[in-house]
Amino acid sequence: MTDPGTGPARPPRRRARSCGRPLTRRRVLPVTGSWSGRVARPATLLAVLLTVTVGVGGCRDAPGAPVQIRIATGSPTAVYHAFGESLAAILNRELPGVRASVVVTAASAENVRLVGSGQAELGFTQADVLPTDPSAEPHVAAIARVYDDQLHLVASGAGPVHTVADLLGRRVSVGAAGSGTEITVNRLLDVAGLGGDDQVRRYRLGLDESVAALRSGRIDAFFFSGGLPVRAIADLAEGSPTRIVDLGAWTEPLRERYGEVYVSRDIPRSVYGVDPVTTVADPNFLIVGANLPESLVRDVTRLLMERRSELAAAHPAAGRMSPRSAIATSPLPLHPGAAAWYRAAKP
Repeated sequence: MTDPGTGPARPPRRRARSCGRPLTRRRVLPVTGSWSGRVARPATLLAVLLTVTVGVGGCRDAPGAPVQIRIATGSPTAVYHAFGESLAAILNRELPGVRASVVVTAASAENVRLVGSGQAELGFTQADVLPTDPSAEPHVAAIARVYDDQLHLVASGAGPVHTVADLLGRRVSVGAAGSGTEITVNRLLDVAGLGGDDQVRRYRLGLDESVAALRSGRIDAFFFSGGLPVRAIADLAEGSPTRIVDLGAWTEPLRERYGEVYVSRDIPRSVYGVDPVTTVADPNFLIVGANLPESLVRDVTRLLMERRSELAAAHPAAGRMSPRSAIATSPLPLHPGAAAWYRAAKP
């Protein structure tokens, strides 16, 4: 049926789309001449190729999958986790196309393994966990030295453990399997002459399990290496009589046998409300997969340094970073992306 004066009704014109976008109309020139051997003339073939190229080019504008950054941390009540949660929030907010998340782990040794094998992109580790052979091909690199871990030997305030020698025959948590704490403690017990399996009854417990076991009397003491303050230890000291054992005498023996990575640091009364002590400290690094793109690592380094006050609000240890101290990552080299940012910032 037709409408008088208008002619036959036309069907609605359908709008062609490519990758969600309207195609630009093109004027197609008529093909002249004949086909020879069913092969198009060069001019015709060029027109077809141009049409296909424009169509494919439109598809390339579609956004890709987000860049995944998994941050290997540690116990949910320890410094690595608090630091990592805050860093992940900053990366998600300020780097478009990045999706950062935190992975709970046994800490340093496991973190190095995860980052080195590509199962995490970033991670925290103690310096003494890293290999010292400079000829080995590095699978991880450093972004920054972030703060120093301090080794805690925690015992009941009413218990018998006052010195390292008092651990002989006692039930002691030496840290979770795969943690930096376990590595440092095994070295400490060796230099203290307590390295034999029959000399200390060792339990491989994480921080939260260690606190619970000490409270219930299932162990006599536990070790934990972390930045000040360690929240779980602060909660323990607030709720029950607690002693932190002085370890200052063991810094030099550790340095003589295992290298100069170890230093002495104080834990003042203000941290946990217990008697002040001197202990063994170990630098902490934020590490990254050696093959990550330089531009991405440079952005992570920039935000790590520029958002220090925000990171410090998550945990005070993060506030001790500075560009000048961050570059001291021996024996681990800085990632080229991190090194580029520090050169530009001139720490």
